[in-house]
Amino acid sequence: MTKVFIDGSAGTTGLRIYDRLINRQDIELITLPEEIRKDFSARKAAINGADIAVLCLPDQAATEMVAKLKGNTRIIDTSTAHRTNKKFIYGMPELKGFKEKIKNAQFVANPGCHASGFIALVYPLIKAGILEKSANLSCFSLTGYSGGGKKMIAEYETENKNILFSAPRHYALSQEHKHLKEMQVITGINSTPVFCPVVANFYSGMLVSVPLNISQINGNLSEIEQVYKEYYSGKVITYSNNNEDGFLSAAKLSGFDNMEISVQGNNQRFVLTARYDNLGKGASGAAIQNLNIMLGSEETLGLKI
Repeated sequence: MTKVFIDGSAGTTGLRIYDRLINRQDIELITLPEEIRKDFSARKAAINGADIAVLCLPDQAATEMVAKLKGNTRIIDTSTAHRTNKKFIYGMPELKGFKEKIKNAQFVANPGCHASGFIALVYPLIKAGILEKSANLSCFSLTGYSGGGKKMIAEYETENKNILFSAPRHYALSQEHKHLKEMQVITGINSTPVFCPVVANFYSGMLVSVPLNISQINGNLSEIEQVYKEYYSGKVITYSNNNEDGFLSAAKLSGFDNMEISVQGNNQRFVLTARYDNLGKGASGAAIQNLNIMLGSEETLGLKI
């Protein structure tokens, strides 16, 4: 039986992965007693004794743990640390050719939540020649507060929370968000996109939008729609141009692990959109999907779709 260890199982992403794996009959989940859960030596021993380890750690801690790896333990890293590292396969199996690489990889980097939507929207259009790599793009991303981890969750859920938390808050104002590097590298675009992430007063869910003008593309709205329909033929990412009476809610897929993408607009101006859960396809759901592929199991085993 495959032995799996989650390093950082007490964090937001780690807890959700743990909850999905604890009752699986096809794996043996390695756990540490609470008193040594943070002990580096105990964690290192658990990782080196596992067949697959899922790292749910801050970037520096993930880098340090990978450096101490011995043997052939396979790694799924949910941090930002290795997403553009050439030793790691980017864990987005919907991109053509990536699934087979994930299946055979020792090192897999789980995508960032914001980056998942941007890449899902832009990557196939680059490959189809509808978007040029020289395109100057912008991206708006609305997320629930659970994406900020335990500290932000506590700030939003405290009884006497700051009144400013009641309205959406734009952040990463310096244009140095940590997901930007993978957004550019994985899609292959020449320029870093202008990125506008916004956190709002709801627990989970995400809506990523990439606005385009007809002058920016080689094609039209219907051609983009056709590319998406053909490219995403699996169960996890699908094309859907449904909306809620002219609205798109970022909370529609809260609690689920799939992603809906669409293109909305008219013949001159339109918006590419991706809706999913920042904790689902944007984090723990993606890790479970990658784990399933590495195990040779059904890709959607344990996912809610």
